[in-house]
Amino acid sequence: MALRHGRLPRTLHVDEPSPHVDWSAGAVELLTEARSWDELDRPRRAAVSSFGVSGTNAHVIIEQGDETEETTGDDGALPVLPWLISAKSPEALAGQARRLASWVAERPEHDPAGIAWTLAGGRSVLEHRAVVVGADRDELLAGLAALAEDPSGVISGSGSGGKVSLLFAGQGSQRVGMGRELAEAFPVFGAELDEICRVLDPLLPHPLREVMFSDPEGVLGETGMTQPALFAFEV
Repeated sequence: MALRHGRLPRTLHVDEPSPHVDWSAGAVELLTEARSWDELDRPRRAAVSSFGVSGTNAHVIIEQGDETEETTGDDGALPVLPWLISAKSPEALAGQARRLASWVAERPEHDPAGIAWTLAGGRSVLEHRAVVVGADRDELLAGLAALAEDPSGVISGSGSGGKVSLLFAGQGSQRVGMGRELAEAFPVFGAELDEICRVLDPLLPHPLREVMFSDPEGVLGETGMTQPALFAFEV
């Protein structure tokens, strides 16, 4: 943070330099107060050392990076967004839907994608759960209203507390274009798919990603390509 903001923080828990060190003998100076870190003709660099009680020492030199443009995190609009809700009982789930709908309706400036992100990663996951899916704010609010009135009409259920199991669909679930939009919208998915294709392509008669996304040779339905394609997509 000091490198990024160009400000040197004061040394913690020190009021004055130790009298046991001859500070005039070198260029090292103790920071008893915070001060600006001036720009130089080279990147700023900082050395960090850590000394453990057991004798373990760790040292690292950190260099200032290039300036980067800040992004909003919006890498492209998705066709639909999920709003995840959970509570301790079905009644509480309906109440949570009503409160969320009221909160969103009063704050039109908030982005539905940002709300989806917070609900997915910033809230506790309780036993009774529901997912409201919509293409825009109106559809999502309509889904919340439906959940508040009748949870059976919305994707909902309760966690069993049991073990997690993953279901991989078998042959017959393949389709041309599988994974293409996911790879465009989610770079992590795209990178993992590329890695799997890199491993499998030398073993296959056709490039796997090309078969999955467009299938120009019409071979996706052949077992020798169907199984690797399903494996790559589902993994």
